[in-house]
Amino acid sequence: MTRALIVIDMQRGFDDLDFWGPTTNPDCEANVASLIAAWQAADEPIVVVRHDSRSEGSPLHPSNPGNALVEAVADAPAAVLVTKHVNSAFYGDPDLHAWLRERGIEELVVCGIQTNMCVETTARMGGNLGYDVTVVLDATRTFDLSTEVSGLGTVTRTADELMATTALDLQAGGFARIATTAELTEV
Repeated sequence: MTRALIVIDMQRGFDDLDFWGPTTNPDCEANVASLIAAWQAADEPIVVVRHDSRSEGSPLHPSNPGNALVEAVADAPAAVLVTKHVNSAFYGDPDLHAWLRERGIEELVVCGIQTNMCVETTARMGGNLGYDVTVVLDATRTFDLSTEVSGLGTVTRTADELMATTALDLQAGGFARIATTAELTEV
């Protein structure tokens, strides 16, 4: 067993578009469910990661119903649940890097929410730690983003642009390969 599926932050709170804004990739949850089924059929480990926001106003705060995992992930046969307060699953509890090393896992297949935040950060750290990382882009999603940036003014990107930029950065930067759900679930 040298490969694990890392399912990041597939939580009900991300369905609150009033909070997060416009999103993309409505097939994300179905694609994550397909990956989970493939891993389960192959008897390979599934790591579920949940973001426990420290901000009480966040839909992902543990006191809010949005902290709950979506059904497909909540019902998954997870080998371990990692809870975190930051972007990277490697800074959670239990220690993901130690858990993976103890089991001789060298390859990570990463999916979940948000593409350009927690998925990308976890993939980058995994690559830096020496793992062979694949990000399943069509099993991720994110949201439009706009903010003031010193020296640039207001910078705005659509969710589709952010997903494409993440794919470009991860693959061209050597952090991870980009794949589709079909590529990883075909028999």
